Order: sequence, then structure tokens, then C-alpha cells
Amino acid sequence: MSQPDYITSMDLPLKDKADLDADVREAFDYLEENHGLVPNILKAYTFDQDKLRPFMQLYESIMVADSELSMLEREMIGVVVSSVNNCFYCQVAHGASVRGLSGDPELGEMMVMNYRVADLEPRQRDMLDFAVKVTEKSYEIGEEDREILRGHGFSERAIWDIASVAALFNFTNRVSSALDILPNPEYHYLYRTVPE
Repeated sequence: MSQPDYITSMDLPLKDKADLDADVREAFDYLEENHGLVPNILKAYTFDQDKLRPFMQLYESIMVADSELSMLEREMIGVVVSSVNNCFYCQVAHGASVRGLSGDPELGEMMVMNYRVADLEPRQRDMLDFAVKVTEKSYEIGEEDREILRGHGFSERAIWDIASVAALFNFTNRVSSALDILPNPEYHYLYRTVPE
């Protein structure tokens, strides 16, 4: 049985790409050309482009812009946070990103299900533990938690970025789940080829 065939079950006036402002249409064209699709969460925001633009800018600044964290590490954080929050959309969409960036379908599945079973470097495991604590008990984070990350060579800026990625996904998870936004069906099938 496949997932339901809608972007969101909310009755919002979503716009076709042709009806979007030129800058948003250009961004959607870029995503289609370079990634093969426009993520459904962006399509779900088309009812209000004044909300869509800052969401895309925030995502770009945290997930794509220069960082000491690799793209894979940022996606791993996103998937682990989404797993804690049981966010179907982000587990599926960003699980595919982990599979693609790592070239390892098993790693993608472990991040979705339980990152603790993955054979990770201690640096990555402590990074993910920190992201989980941001998600579950950020009010308990203290200097000792940040010191663990510093011990692995994470700079102050990198620790900021870990917290920011975790916070971004906590926000996105809650919006996606509360508004019943479904992942693009294509994500289910991406990067699952068995290695030779």
C-alpha cells in the first residue's frame, strides 16, 4: 500500500508553479533541474509566498551554506532529530539524502531507525547525542555537553551549527506532522541500489 496522494491534507490554496512570483518560480526551477523535484514542504508553503521565502532562506543558511559540518553530517542530524520526533516527512526525505550523500543505504536506514546501531566515529556519535538532547531536553544542556564536542575538535561555530540544524528540524518536524505534509513519493526509492 502506498502513501496517500496529496501534498498536505489541509485545505489551503496551493499555487501551481506558473502562478508563483518570478523569484520563487526560479528557485523551484533550480530544484527541479538540480534535484529532480521540488520538495512537498515547499509546495505546501505556496499558499503564502511571504512565508515561503524566509523558510527557504533559513534552510539555505543552515543546511547548504558554508559550515565546518559536512552536508552529510547536517543531514544525519536532521534525520536523527526527525526520528526522535517521529516525523514521517523528514525521515523519508532526509533519509534519502543520507543515503545519497553517504552512498550507503544502510546508513540512511540506521539514521531513521536508531543511529546508535550505526558504526559511527565517536565524534559523529557525540554530535548526534547532542542533537537529540537539543530535541528532548535543551534546557538541560550545559557546559559539559559543549565540552564533549570541543574535545572532538568542534569549534564554537560548529557547535552553534549543530544546535541550529537540530532546532531547524524540530521546527520543520512539527509543522510537517501537524499539517499532514507528505514526502514526495520519489524519496522512498532514491539511492537504494545494492552496492556491487
